[in-house]
Amino acid sequence: MRAAVLRVHGEAPSHGDHPDPVPAEGQSIVRVTAAPVVPLDLLCASGTSYFGPPEVPYVPGVQGVGVVEESAVVTPGIKVFFATSAGMAPGDGSFAERCAVPDADLVALDTPVPDTEVAAIGLSGVAAWMVLSWRARLQPGERVVVLGGGGAVGQAAIGTARVLGASRVVAVCRSDDARRRALAAGADEVITPADRVPQDRADKTGGELAGQPADTTDLTARLAEATGGAVDVIVDPVFGSVASAAARLLAPGGRLVNLGGASGDEATFSSAILRSRSASILGYTNNAITPDQRRDALTAVLRQAAAGAVTVAHETVALPDITAAWNRQSTGRTAGRLVLTL
Repeated sequence: MRAAVLRVHGEAPSHGDHPDPVPAEGQSIVRVTAAPVVPLDLLCASGTSYFGPPEVPYVPGVQGVGVVEESAVVTPGIKVFFATSAGMAPGDGSFAERCAVPDADLVALDTPVPDTEVAAIGLSGVAAWMVLSWRARLQPGERVVVLGGGGAVGQAAIGTARVLGASRVVAVCRSDDARRRALAAGADEVITPADRVPQDRADKTGGELAGQPADTTDLTARLAEATGGAVDVIVDPVFGSVASAAARLLAPGGRLVNLGGASGDEATFSSAILRSRSASILGYTNNAITPDQRRDALTAVLRQAAAGAVTVAHETVALPDITAAWNRQSTGRTAGRLVLTL
């Protein structure tokens, strides 16, 4: 079969022939139609992830959409979304014509949303839905800040927050392209952190930011302007100084839910703010939810995607062009999520 095969850690996979998958007990064979290239794919393929270097050669791809060809538990011909452990455990992933998938990781699809869009939303949409509906328990009328609003999780979180009744959704993005994606996803306002601080903005924070880095001070002040001075829920796939800045605006009972560290593995939070406002700093990972939760969340997100309420900007790339696409993804030269088509 045709596949994208990684042969050397840290290099891009190449298009070529690869043995057809042989299902083990409890697995189904899926004919793949679309598969997103996500940061976890690149991390695992680098050989530097906490999972350890995967044995090569292998086929990357931790998510995909396709049609069941062979299964003991699912009717052949059913369209499914699926997850794999490619790069995290022995075995091949979704960047191939066919993939062997654990039966528990199949989610039957009944949606008019195109396969490529389902792939683009995928587990990013699951994370956004679970963070807001389950971990943060967002209530109608609450104010939401989405950090990294131009990314796939950020875009899905913006749309989800609107669906769940947020009164205002403000996004933080690092580039003009990301800003445009966040606005298209439904953000009321998008803030791009400045490199330099207009120090007069610090006055609007009540003096709580004394001694903070300039960009943190400015970002907190600008978020205060955009949110009316406080925020109930912060969706944070970024962490670092951006999370530190946003957390200073948590309202009484406010919640920051972290699900990534794109800007660093450490952030600083004010004990006085957390205690005086009974605010919460929470963690989230898709790895901690059950297959039923993942299925229900994806179904809910795709229902909203079908209505146009949740979107993730993406572009499609044919499987033979995987090497160039991978290199673009690794250097950030994309207009949104890349989705391989087969």
